[in-house]
Amino acid sequence: MPRLRSVRILRRPAVLARAGISASTLERLVRRGEFPRPLKISTRCVGWPSAVVDAWLRARVEAGGR
Repeated sequence: MPRLRSVRILRRPAVLARAGISASTLERLVRRGEFPRPLKISTRCVGWPSAVVDAWLRARVEAGGR
């Protein structure tokens, strides 16, 4: 059986802090498909894999913030 790398899941406050955006901006970007949709962790809990958030940030930097 292959070993899985550990995956760190970021909750909403951590995503907001890491991306430097407001909650309403995050919701708008997700709705428009401009930010990855969160994973459903449990019935009332969602989060984003840190690698996905980091990739989004890298893409924004490479695009010059556009």
